[in-house]
Amino acid sequence: MEIGIDSFAMSNASSANEKITALKKLIERIIAADHWGLHFFGLGEHHRSEFLDSAAHMILAAASQQTKQIRLGSAVVVLSAADPVRVFQNYATLDLLSHGRAEIVVGRGSFTESFPLFGYDMKDYDALFDEKLDLLLKIRDNERVTWSGKFRVSLQDQPIYPRPFQNPLPIWVGVGGTPVSFQRAARFGLPLMLAVIGGETRRFRPLVDIYRREFLASGHSRQDLKVGVHSQGYVAETKEDAIKEYYLGYKKMFDKIGGERGWFPVTMDRFLFQIGPTGAYLVGDPETVSEKIVRHSVALGGVDRYTFMMDNAGLSHEQLLNSIKLIGKEVIPRVNDLLEDKK
Repeated sequence: MEIGIDSFAMSNASSANEKITALKKLIERIIAADHWGLHFFGLGEHHRSEFLDSAAHMILAAASQQTKQIRLGSAVVVLSAADPVRVFQNYATLDLLSHGRAEIVVGRGSFTESFPLFGYDMKDYDALFDEKLDLLLKIRDNERVTWSGKFRVSLQDQPIYPRPFQNPLPIWVGVGGTPVSFQRAARFGLPLMLAVIGGETRRFRPLVDIYRREFLASGHSRQDLKVGVHSQGYVAETKEDAIKEYYLGYKKMFDKIGGERGWFPVTMDRFLFQIGPTGAYLVGDPETVSEKIVRHSVALGGVDRYTFMMDNAGLSHEQLLNSIKLIGKEVIPRVNDLLEDKK
């Protein structure tokens, strides 16, 4: 199983110098993840003051020059409000700079600021994504593209450059909890990245089964069938330390987002359920987190990649670096051993 980090480049920086420092520290964390043997580092896309990831491919390109092995990608590109030509060109360039370590995870996004920002209507939320994913895949698979659709000007035998180092450039579909999203990933024959932001991970098994069944029924190769999971997570030396360090910042962030969306405030009881045996969150000591990753993988019928979302809880740079080290030194080997025991 691959294990990695997703980040939204969250920062309270206000001045330009503070933002520069925050971005430098983010790149230091990507370098640390590479050093400790993590497999993937993904950056989201947001257009809000508290995040610095509106041009994620630029940050990843900078990190690609200081890393050697780790795969670098989006988490996610909000494809509904983006131009597939530019998305492909940006990540093809990243792929060349990184000697074949780039990936694209596309999604519709859980924030909606990009729609008015780039002139799109939320009523076209689903249709935009479906059409643009179709175009993105045609660009990936063909150097010259002829295509027409509803939301973008047509292309007639148009060459699109640069071509990436990898052939094909990996593209995953990020999904939440709607069956149509799982079916779309299956129809297009793309790996699935499931974002579990709460509840019990095992409840997604019926939807993952739909994805696997329809993927194969559509005639796609089994080797291209992959399932990834993205969850809130943080690893410290002890479970008590992890809770103490993570909870207050997590509550502050999710109470803010929840206030915008009409959610109930975060409570400690609910948080303790989320970090319990069946809850979605991976917060605890290395042994507890490792066992939980394997438990979730079994519950979903096998997981190919697990990514931690940890930098949205007000943790310090040093705490994040330590967690990355623990994931690389202790969690990854434990997970591998536990999975080997289950064979």
